[in-house]
Amino acid sequence: MPVEANKRMKRVLALILAGGRGERLSILSQERAKPAVPFAGKYRMIDFTLSNCANSEIHNVAVLTQYCPHSINDHIGIGRPWDLDRRGGIRLLQPYLGRGDSDWYKGTADAVYQNLRYVEEQDFELVLILGGDHIYKMDYRNLITFHEQKEADLTIGATEVPLREARRFGVITTDSRGMVIDFAEKPKKPKGSLISMGIYVFNRQKLIDCLIEDAEDKTSAHDFGRSIVTRLLTQDKVFAYSFHGYWRDVGTVQSYWQANMDLLASPPALALEDDWVIYTKSEERTPAFLSDTARVTNSLISHGCIIEGSLNHSVLSPGVKVGSGAVINDSIVMLDSVIGRGSVVDRCILDKEVVVGEDCYLGFGDDFSPNKEESSILNTGISLVGKRARIPPGTKIGRNCKVYPQVTESDFVTNWIPSGESVKEGKGAKLA
Repeated sequence: MPVEANKRMKRVLALILAGGRGERLSILSQERAKPAVPFAGKYRMIDFTLSNCANSEIHNVAVLTQYCPHSINDHIGIGRPWDLDRRGGIRLLQPYLGRGDSDWYKGTADAVYQNLRYVEEQDFELVLILGGDHIYKMDYRNLITFHEQKEADLTIGATEVPLREARRFGVITTDSRGMVIDFAEKPKKPKGSLISMGIYVFNRQKLIDCLIEDAEDKTSAHDFGRSIVTRLLTQDKVFAYSFHGYWRDVGTVQSYWQANMDLLASPPALALEDDWVIYTKSEERTPAFLSDTARVTNSLISHGCIIEGSLNHSVLSPGVKVGSGAVINDSIVMLDSVIGRGSVVDRCILDKEVVVGEDCYLGFGDDFSPNKEESSILNTGISLVGKRARIPPGTKIGRNCKVYPQVTESDFVTNWIPSGESVKEGKGAKLA
């Protein structure tokens, strides 16, 4: 990238929206904000956006947090892994009683509005607004160049998705120049498959004016998609910048699982080992160890893992231990979890520090009944085990099940949890 382009990026302030609760991720985001959910073994979701900024020579970044911010604050710190501690800088901004009458963000636009004083005090020409929970690699320098060449007031990052999925997003219609002529937020019948990536480039003063105007509108949803974009379409130059690389919104259990599995394709849908490095906070651990009884195919194994069993098409975070005779298929196992000898984990997601006793079977059977508590979230056969849960030896757990965080062996009143059921702490196996 030419030196001139890098100089232009010094005029850009990046705001990363990282306050989402992520309710559609169920217990995975119960005790952490969605952007802090582990991904691809050693990373967090927000690492991809932060690394895109670092690789694009954007070194002035603010992260807007809200729900359970502690894990994100601890992970980012002063921004050292992304070189933000000495080049530019990173700020962590949280809701506070200031502008408006509430300290809780009403929407994505309101999140920036509540921090508008910070934006006003910064000497930047452009503001780049990003989500912290999308998985992709993107050179923002190309986006900024496009925005300036079009002399746009607002440029929206856009990508194509299958038409059946477009209803989950803001759907964009453009003319031959790339100017946006129509925008529909989560339409029931999408007109097309070009959707907003939740990436916005604003001229700084235009953003300030829009947010002040939106805040005064009591009927507004105070959201960039539903409110700001539609407001600007009638009076300003709004363009769509088409992105053709891998991009996934991992806002649901199924999409989160699938995005992890995409890394195991041959070739992978998103390469982790190329020149566009994804940086992260990483602690020192020993190299992964595979014993003579280990059998591993098509999997990601992080440092500190000890594998004595079989691993197929799965993703393991640092420190996972897999006992001899254990089998893990099509699953995601997070930090420092232990899979006991002879146990099977099939199409499951296990959060950090889970202990699975010997001779268990998680993801058992062909019954795909939806979860009785969260039928719209757990309905594709994936079972979840929450942080620090302990599964007693010999337990069988079906499909679309949910084991809450902190559950202990005594919470299981039976060693058979049918598909669609849940186990809660202190309440035994809840057979709803």
